[in-house]
Amino acid sequence: MSTVLVVDDDPGVLDVVAFTLRREGFDVDEESDGMRALAAARARDYDIVILDVMLPQMSGTEVCRALRAESDVPIVMLTARDAERDRVLGLELGADDYVTKPFSSAELLSRVRAILRRRELDRANGGSAVRQLGGLYLDLVRHEVTVDGDPVRLTLSEFKVLSLLAERPERVVSRRELMQHLWASEHVGDEHACEVHVSNLRRKIERDPTRPQRLVTVRGMGYKLLSI
Repeated sequence: MSTVLVVDDDPGVLDVVAFTLRREGFDVDEESDGMRALAAARARDYDIVILDVMLPQMSGTEVCRALRAESDVPIVMLTARDAERDRVLGLELGADDYVTKPFSSAELLSRVRAILRRRELDRANGGSAVRQLGGLYLDLVRHEVTVDGDPVRLTLSEFKVLSLLAERPERVVSRRELMQHLWASEHVGDEHACEVHVSNLRRKIERDPTRPQRLVTVRGMGYKLLSI
């Protein structure tokens, strides 16, 4: 049974989301403020965290930042429909995806299942897969990445993007392919989320993120990973 922490200060949203997930067989814990949510996430090994941006005591983005500094637990942010800045900030801080309010229970459930399916596929396909391109080293079993000998912490989504690019070194991978790989389905989410994940990756694996040499853009086509 997958464990989920749902965090929202709106009792109506919290009740509906928790009820939907429990009905589908998830083990759900609920919190309504940021500080209690962070404490709960540190106290239990959740499979996924659903986190509203606007929270009392401590904002969702602050909780996301704190969690990402110490854990790779998948995080889905809940944001207002017109709050693009919050969505981008959440992804930059390491959230794996976001859902805009108002949303349907079916949509949120689909996103949660897609992320958990990605993680299960990673575990099932682990094998002895190791990728090395110049100073970049990926261990697909342990989900470990080192760059020029230094360990780098990636979110699940960042790791998925990097692992797909590493499977096809020197070859262009389109944004659509990357998004399909992220979702493990033909459904693709917002391609802007892909661009943010790539930007985050560059900050972590490039010597100079403003002049990328490892993860480069091929204009009008997508991205490719080079060995340097």
